Amino acid sequence: MRIISLNCNGIRSAARKGLFEWLPKQNADVLCVQETKAQHPDVQHDPQFFPDGWHVRFRDAQKKGYSGVAIYSRKEPDAVLDTLGAEEFDNEGRYLEYRFGKLSVVSLYLPSGSSGPERQASKDRFLDFFLPLLKQWRNNGREYVICGDWNIAHRNIDLKNWRSNQKNSGFLPHERAWLDTLFDEVGWVDAYRVVHPQTEGEAYTWWSNRGQAWANNVGWRIDYQIVTPGLQSKLKAASVYKDERFSDHAPLILDYDL
Repeated sequence: MRIISLNCNGIRSAARKGLFEWLPKQNADVLCVQETKAQHPDVQHDPQFFPDGWHVRFRDAQKKGYSGVAIYSRKEPDAVLDTLGAEEFDNEGRYLEYRFGKLSVVSLYLPSGSSGPERQASKDRFLDFFLPLLKQWRNNGREYVICGDWNIAHRNIDLKNWRSNQKNSGFLPHERAWLDTLFDEVGWVDAYRVVHPQTEGEAYTWWSNRGQAWANNVGWRIDYQIVTPGLQSKLKAASVYKDERFSDHAPLILDYDL
């Protein structure tokens, strides 16, 4: 089973850059998209966003042109969930889940705190809210693949300029500690790091549009597929696709023996 995750920074923008010409060539089973920005009514009459053979759902933010997630699946899901139970975050369209038997595939867009203290406070509220929920999911008998832009680089090897970013959102000590807790105490698994434990530059998934970040590979690894431990032995391959650019993020591709 091949699952791809991509923050597309506007699904219409990504489409113009060739996303839906690229997708049929990937032998993918599921594509999880974050930051769609376009709402379902904006694209519902354009067939490129609903290609034949794919089961597509959008979870829009209430605010036009903001946030939003979507899932594309070859197989029809048994159930679709799109609310976490916190109005602040559900209104921002940050979560969508497809269920296939005992397997859940989630598209998640965790808040960014980089635009200022107000957004960092929202991000911190999300972390406080989401960790107990992840503990519940970890123990509910289902297997999960949570795909998305988590907006946190975990370790020094996960961004090029780690020394100068230790006081910046996305690499703050308490954010990194939150991931430590998620992995080391709650027991979730960073799928890419199972396959590539020490990879640095090849693992980056986001590059700032400022300066020459892309050209110089001054990147961050902030996109993850985080899975329940029962899937760890099912991981077969992991890669970041960089041959084409659909966004300031790159597609993260994981293959599972499912």
